[in-house]
Amino acid sequence: MKLYRVNIKVVSNLNGRDLSKYLSKEKKDLNSLPQDYLQALDVVLRENPLRECTPLGRSLYSNALGGAKDIGGGAIGRRGFFQSLRPTQQGLALNVDLTVTAFHESIGVIPYLQKRLAFLNDLDEKKTRGLTVDEKKEVEKALKNVKVFVSHRETIQRYKVHCLTDETTEDLWFRDRDGVNLWVVSYFKEQYNYDIQYRNLPCLQTSRRRPCYLPMELCVVCDGQKFLGKLSDEQTSKILKLGCQKPRERKAIIDGVMAGPFGPSSGHQAEEFDLHVSKQMTKLNGRILRPPKLKLGDGGEVRDLFPSRHDRQWNFSGSQVFEGTRIGRWALISFGGTPEQKSNIPKFINQLTHKCQQLGIFLNRQTVIKPQFESMQLLNNVGLLETKIKKIQKLANNNLQLLICVMEKKHKGYADLKRLGETSIGVMSQCCLYQNLARLSSQFLANLAIKINAKIGGCTVALYTSLPAQIPRVLTLDEPVMFMGADVTHPHPLDDFSPSVAAVVGSVNWPAANKYVSKMRSQTHRQEIIEDLSSMVEEILHDFIRELSKLPKRLIFFRDGVSETQFQKVLQDELQAIRVGCSRFTSYNPQITFVVVQKRHHTRLFRAETVVSDENIPPGTVVDSVITHPKEFDFYLCSHWGVKGTSRPTHYHVLRDENEFTSDEFQKLVYNLCFTYVKCTKPVSLVPPCYYAHLAAYRGRLYLDRSGGLSGFTRGCPPKTAPLPKVLENVKNLMFYC
Repeated sequence: MKLYRVNIKVVSNLNGRDLSKYLSKEKKDLNSLPQDYLQALDVVLRENPLRECTPLGRSLYSNALGGAKDIGGGAIGRRGFFQSLRPTQQGLALNVDLTVTAFHESIGVIPYLQKRLAFLNDLDEKKTRGLTVDEKKEVEKALKNVKVFVSHRETIQRYKVHCLTDETTEDLWFRDRDGVNLWVVSYFKEQYNYDIQYRNLPCLQTSRRRPCYLPMELCVVCDGQKFLGKLSDEQTSKILKLGCQKPRERKAIIDGVMAGPFGPSSGHQAEEFDLHVSKQMTKLNGRILRPPKLKLGDGGEVRDLFPSRHDRQWNFSGSQVFEGTRIGRWALISFGGTPEQKSNIPKFINQLTHKCQQLGIFLNRQTVIKPQFESMQLLNNVGLLETKIKKIQKLANNNLQLLICVMEKKHKGYADLKRLGETSIGVMSQCCLYQNLARLSSQFLANLAIKINAKIGGCTVALYTSLPAQIPRVLTLDEPVMFMGADVTHPHPLDDFSPSVAAVVGSVNWPAANKYVSKMRSQTHRQEIIEDLSSMVEEILHDFIRELSKLPKRLIFFRDGVSETQFQKVLQDELQAIRVGCSRFTSYNPQITFVVVQKRHHTRLFRAETVVSDENIPPGTVVDSVITHPKEFDFYLCSHWGVKGTSRPTHYHVLRDENEFTSDEFQKLVYNLCFTYVKCTKPVSLVPPCYYAHLAAYRGRLYLDRSGGLSGFTRGCPPKTAPLPKVLENVKNLMFYC
């Protein structure tokens, strides 16, 4: 028995008056949110659920919410619930929502690896097989930092896997406390009367400095560990299905959590702290914004259209894209495919050119060279792939406008294809899969056509009534406005050294504001603040001058991917960086509106019970009271129609507004912009500048992952950040990232 001495000391005194003052409608700027007090209340409300649930971040998971679902690859999906206290206009509110995530399946390490790594499927039949160098790397990557327990003896001890041993189990020995050398195989036979079966496999090693060797067959993966590996498309689909509930079902699950035994207020803790949490959802009134009239093309004429359907979607029946491009020089290359699939290529070319013609886009019926057919293997060889594309470009007199790539299946070589085309050769590409060529539906062809049109410089739709005409108090035709979007994408959670990628986009036409240029940079690993923002802003402003021969009077900057704890830091650093970028132009000081856009939050809006409650809220629903911030300018806008599951409104938080928009004006502005996204014929859920910034950052990640040799996971020291390859001149001013 061990005796422990525990010292408890007072760290601070928490006073509820500070929170009450903050939530009061008076003295707006005199006090800040007392985070320590709020955190203490959060701890109290989590105490009861923690007795029954597995915590992960601010979410808690339990099999009682629907059990665990096997999603394959050694992973299971499990439902849980998110809970967090938030200050709102109605006072303190408890935000509760359904969550779903993947966990490691709690089974033996050997069967776990067989589920996760296909090359180990024969291990039961071939117990004497060992691992190749590459196989060992894959096994080590799969088990890195996974917690296990042993099954050969009773113990509560848990071990974290550090690495695999260099030697096989049969060749492994250690020195006991008496200094005697013991073979691992002999030790387990003598000590536990157990014969090691998989002797040619390495052992698990739990530490580099004080090694502890554990034979794989005697280890079991601990329950309750988040699955950190990259989910396959099939696993992702199963996880999404597990968390995809219609509004009525989702609301019932959340209500069940609040009323159930592990609800935040179901234990005695809340009562002891005199905390009273209503088990009924907050009721409030929202507004539905009117959709804008849109402008399409019609054989050179302008045609107006009002999206009157309930989902606000429209189509090109009897009309064309607002601005169609001309593509006279293009080629097609095929990767893989069966003989039957390849035979569909002529039909595909014919129907695609016909669909483009219907939509007011000119796509030459003749490719510059006959379609090229290659195996999927070409995508594995960067050098051969580059040679092939350069050859096609040369045959087009180095003036190829478009390369359509038809693939048998998704392939990692897609990243090389994009990087080579956009940074080395100067060819715009559009990829699609053979499976979509089997039926050649009108919808597929139209979607492909508008993507191609947007990439080559065209425009799908425009607002019929310009933004200055809709918001005349702030906006005017002769004082152009630039809409900017910014996002940062980070590497995989297990990757400890690859750079993050920042992207900034900016609109360069006015008043349409539907064509965007992009700038991308790699930066310090997991750095959320955009490090080179001032230079990126300066470059985009030069692009704006090139198009309109003047600088924008106003900048509306939408920042994606920022958590609430980073708001002030991002505002302080990035607003200053924007001003520095502007200061490089003589006497230039535009009025800036800085907005953080959040999609990854847990606020859901359900229709009241008096109406059809299993339908999602309609597009244009906006909420700017009751559940919003007690002092700051924010609102929730659901600009899209939720086809599956429960709609998630987008949260817009205005951190600085030098343009002095009213809430009605800014909400109308954002909703209108959501109709101008170039890749579809419906309003999108996220304001387009943010959408484009996200796509551009993802494109930069593709450049990085495949060009710098930075794939693979390690816990080593981060090297110097590798720069992204530069996008070529004939590509960079187009929306190539769409």
